[in-house]
Order: sequence, then structure tokens, then C-alpha cells
Amino acid sequence: MQEVSKESSNLNSTAIVLLNTRMLRSYSSVKEMVKPDAKSPWGNHFAFLHVPIPKFTDSGLSDPLEFIKKAQQIIKSKRSSLGVYLTAKLLKAVDKFRGPEAAAKYVHGTLKNSSMAITNMIGPMEQVAVANHPVKGLYYMVTGNPQSLTATVISYMGKLRIAIGVEDGFIDPQKLKSSMENAYDMMLLQATTSATTTST
Repeated sequence: MQEVSKESSNLNSTAIVLLNTRMLRSYSSVKEMVKPDAKSPWGNHFAFLHVPIPKFTDSGLSDPLEFIKKAQQIIKSKRSSLGVYLTAKLLKAVDKFRGPEAAAKYVHGTLKNSSMAITNMIGPMEQVAVANHPVKGLYYMVTGNPQSLTATVISYMGKLRIAIGVEDGFIDPQKLKSSMENAYDMMLLQATTSATTTST
């Protein structure tokens, strides 16, 4: 962002991190979830966190590993806050009293006021097959959302896959890809250098 426009270093960016709140309850079989008095009923159960994206120009954050550590620290502190629980309860109340359309409108309005969305999914540990054809890898993408940038993360057979979606005509995908590859290379170099220094 700052490479394209120096003025953007003064702007604030917020990410929406979508969280699965079903984990807060428990996983149940479909048969259990569809019962009228189910403790963990069928359907989506999620909440979201507003996370300020640290500026890469902040003091001490010019190192990509430090940038990631700072972002992780922010997410961890917010994820363990009461906000996640209250957001989930608010969404449930809006859905119950005003209907699913009102809940969807509320979610869309919240998403619209953020710069990017991040969501993740834990995938199967074992290889799966579709019509007897083994699946070598998979990813997913959330479409139709109002953010300029979407990142989805999924694990499958012990490997992590990240998919990035950008707003057409607003973000240069090749520039973003190049910047991300550069950041990953810098993080790998920094991580291997610090690991070597620690072991000697």
C-alpha cells in the first residue's frame, strides 16, 4: 500500500477476522444439531473481530516477522475479549427478533466498514476423494463481500494454503503478489537467520 502511495502510510486500515464460534460450544453430529432443543443448533455460528492493521512504517515494524508478531498479538488479545461473545449474541438477537435479512444487512454493513477480511478453515488431515479422484489440494474464496482485499486460509493434509482476492481495478494483483513474495522471502531469511543465531 505504501509503495503505491506515500500518503497511504498515514491512513488507518482495519481487518475483519471472522471466527467460528461453534468451537466455543461443541461439535455435534448433524442428527443432534437438527433437534429443536439442541445445545449446538445447526447453522453458521460466527463472530468477527475488528483488528487495526499495524502500519509497516511503525517504529520497529520494518521487519516482516515483527509486523506479523504485532498483528498476532493484537488478534490474540481481541480474540480472548468479551467482544467475540457479545458480537455472536448480538447477531443471534438481530436474527431472532428482526429476521435473517436484518442480520445479513448488519453483517454486510460491518464488512463494508473494513479494508479487508480474513477467514480460515481447518481442513481434513487425511486425503479426500471426489468421485474416486484424490484431491491433491484445495482452497476457498468468499465472494461478493465489500472489502478491497480478502484472505482465506485452509489447512489440508498438514499443508497450509492461502488464497487472496482483490477488488478489480483498485488493487494491482501482480504488485500485491510481488510484495507478498518479497515479504515471505524476508520472513524466511529472518527466521532462518535468527534460528541459526540461537542454535550457535
